[in-house]
Amino acid sequence: MKFNLENLLLEYDKLQEELANPEVFKDQKKVRELSSRKKQLEESVELYKEYKNTYASLNEAVDILYNEKDEEMRELAKMQKDESETKIAELEEKIKYSLLPKDNDDDKNIMLEVRAGTGWEEASLFAWELAKSYMIFAQNEGFGIEVVEQTLSETGWVKEVIMEVKGDGAYKRFKYESWVHRVQRIPETESKWRVHTSAITVAIMPEVDELDIEIKEEDLEVKACRASWAWGQHVNKTDSAIHMTHIPTWVSVFCQEWRSQHKNRERALQILRSKIYTMEEERRIRERWEQRLAQVWSWDRSEKIRTYNFPQDRVTDHRIGQNFSGIPQIMMGKLGHIVDALAVADEQAKLEAASKING
Repeated sequence: MKFNLENLLLEYDKLQEELANPEVFKDQKKVRELSSRKKQLEESVELYKEYKNTYASLNEAVDILYNEKDEEMRELAKMQKDESETKIAELEEKIKYSLLPKDNDDDKNIMLEVRAGTGWEEASLFAWELAKSYMIFAQNEGFGIEVVEQTLSETGWVKEVIMEVKGDGAYKRFKYESWVHRVQRIPETESKWRVHTSAITVAIMPEVDELDIEIKEEDLEVKACRASWAWGQHVNKTDSAIHMTHIPTWVSVFCQEWRSQHKNRERALQILRSKIYTMEEERRIRERWEQRLAQVWSWDRSEKIRTYNFPQDRVTDHRIGQNFSGIPQIMMGKLGHIVDALAVADEQAKLEAASKING
């Protein structure tokens, strides 16, 4: 057998025993850790059980071929042997991928932030178009979607859109979208038909609560102010909007989603936790890979991850060096093939990195 994962079976059984103990539920953080680890192991454990059963079937068929004289029994055993060998090869490939390090945040809901960067009005326009594309994609994938905040410039252009994407696996599906997106096209206001280049940033933040990250009340600076925009409703005439700043990190959030100051404060704190958590996770990941002298991705995070070239109908993801056509469809939420390509490339990169470290 290529894989011997008896240690995983023992760990999985131990986790089940611990979660069956009523005493453990006194510590909710511990429960979440145990449940998360158990879920991470489930796929590998189930595959390994099937792998062991298939090997037993193979050994049984080999034993019959070696000892049995009856031709009909030998023919059936040969079929069983061939089927088992084929299935074992398939299971070994699946197990190999199931053993790759899992992202602890993969199953979480996310806060998705799209922010206009360089390019003025054109960047603002593209930020809103890409945000709508993400909304459609999320809905088509079966996720719940809610726009949390939309911030406009003084001239009425979109500066920032924050939305909540809910559903099992939201982070896993969207996590590759984070960082700088560049667009090249002729703006509607361009009279000389020149191609302009603009950029926006996308942040994918797993939704966290006080069990994931603690924020002390004394570390917060909270200001109430008049809401200037209310997502299709009239502007509030009371100081219901909340501007919240985490002093140690200077991460700030503005929330005016609700007419209630209390609700806006709760939402602002939720977004703030996600932003700080994401910042800390990126720092830990960077340090971990620097220590291993390896990178999952070969691209520099200070650069763009993707370019949308409208005149040439080409979307280029620079991390994997792959081009995709059909920009009109992509901007209408048809992003699945791009996300799938990135997920496959990520798995391959992790396999290569793991083989270098282990080798």
